[in-house]
Amino acid sequence: MSGPILTLSVLQDGFAVCRLQPNEPIPAWSLQGFFSITRTEDEVSIVCPQAYVPLDLQDRAFEGEWRCLKVSGPLDFAMTGVLSAIASPLAAANISLFAISTYETDYVLVKQQNLASAIQALSLAGHRIIGG
Repeated sequence: MSGPILTLSVLQDGFAVCRLQPNEPIPAWSLQGFFSITRTEDEVSIVCPQAYVPLDLQDRAFEGEWRCLKVSGPLDFAMTGVLSAIASPLAAANISLFAISTYETDYVLVKQQNLASAIQALSLAGHRIIGG
């Protein structure tokens, strides 16, 4: 394996990735628990616990049944290959991911049905997984 050996923790909640129009306000339901919001000129993307997403949005732009793995940090900005060290074994196992980076660390979401396979692939690559 190339890149750093990482410790990842599986967060307990199931998550959703939602899309709003770029001019829509940030809804209060998205601001609970772990959440990430990105606004661009094309869209607003929200990652939040699936339990908080209203049913009417689930008919529009919603992708549910994600699980989140948090990389133990903080990570130094000079550290290279973090996402590659996660993405490569997942890609080799044919598992797609959705990545979020923060100031201190990275988060990787995989579909619920792929969580066990993702944990196995990451473990085989030398990473330590907590929970799941």
